[in-house]
Amino acid sequence: MIKKRNLMLFDLSILGHHAAYIKYLIQYWGDRQLADRLDVVVSPMFLEKHADVVELVNEYNQNNIQVVAIAAAEDAALKSRNSKLKRTWRNFQEWQLLCRYAKFLNASECLIMYLDTCQIPLALGFKSPCKVSGIYFKPTFHYSDFSSYVPSRKSFLQQYREKTVIARMLKHPQLKTLFCLDPFVIKHLARLNSHVAAVHLPDPVQVDRHVSEIIQPELLKTKLSIDANRQIFLLFGSFEAERKGVYQTLEAISQLPSNLSGQICLLIVGNAYPPEQAAIQSQIKRVQQSQPVQILTQFEYISEDTVQAYFQLADVILAPYQRHIGMSGILLLAAAAQKPVLSSNYGLMGEMVKRYQLGLGVDSTIPSEIAQGLTQFLTDAATLGDRISMKQFAEQNTAEEYAKVIFQHV
Repeated sequence: MIKKRNLMLFDLSILGHHAAYIKYLIQYWGDRQLADRLDVVVSPMFLEKHADVVELVNEYNQNNIQVVAIAAAEDAALKSRNSKLKRTWRNFQEWQLLCRYAKFLNASECLIMYLDTCQIPLALGFKSPCKVSGIYFKPTFHYSDFSSYVPSRKSFLQQYREKTVIARMLKHPQLKTLFCLDPFVIKHLARLNSHVAAVHLPDPVQVDRHVSEIIQPELLKTKLSIDANRQIFLLFGSFEAERKGVYQTLEAISQLPSNLSGQICLLIVGNAYPPEQAAIQSQIKRVQQSQPVQILTQFEYISEDTVQAYFQLADVILAPYQRHIGMSGILLLAAAAQKPVLSSNYGLMGEMVKRYQLGLGVDSTIPSEIAQGLTQFLTDAATLGDRISMKQFAEQNTAEEYAKVIFQHV
């Protein structure tokens, strides 16, 4: 008789892609009525912010899937991530919680949805109650392979430290599979170990072809009161600190001649805390005092269906991230909508934009470079991006393929 497995997913983050990644795994599991047990360990806030994922479990009405929130006191005790010391401390706290719940739920294997937070405990050889696998999001030690990468002394030291930690982590006897969204790092990981499987993981995008019938882009355009005859540039995401490049983009627009800025409608859509909203609105006001650009903001949670409508509505998707490490789902959403991107040329994002002809990559830390990119899209957009290549890129990264790869290796 084959013994049933108890698989535990562990993820205490609630912003960005985290809920969607969990949702796709639950969908795959539930649709196929898999016989093993799936326990999803999350923060208490997840139940509130992502009630749709919790409700999805109820809809399947299967007693072998459950979402388990850690105790409120455990969540309250977690350190913030606003300093390196606190981040390190929190990583050890999360490792302890992972072990506690793996033991409590009698897990036979744990999939760490954000393995980067557990690198140090694993590298130090901390034991787990079960085998562990995980998704490694932010490798950088191979960035020198990329054509547009210019290393600094600081980055060289960082990559050396990272490679040393990863090499030690890969020796952990309980580590089974290391998934990574970066296809270019897999060969490097394989060279560093003998027993851990290094597997490229599709970065999932799920596109509902019927959404355009429910939320029509033209109706959304009317609802937003977008001026006629403007090109719509969409900047979408969570606007914490300066990571997404919103301030550099606004500065770039201020540098354009008025005949070009007058052709732009900039949509800034997504989550931002009140202080960040105020800072962004303040810069928008300064830009609009000197430029005839239209700038619209929507600082709120956007449902998955509505996200697709925004990408269909836009002419160009902006991804001017500031030296971002790893992949971004924005590239996938843009490719699925057949829309070109104006992206950072740094790291993996820059390499993907170049190899798959997704649009234009620029040094997004320099506003004048973004301004040149905006000018190209306003004056010669037809030459930027290859729609066939975009389609292929999106098809390689479906939500179903993402879940399939994970459940084949855990």
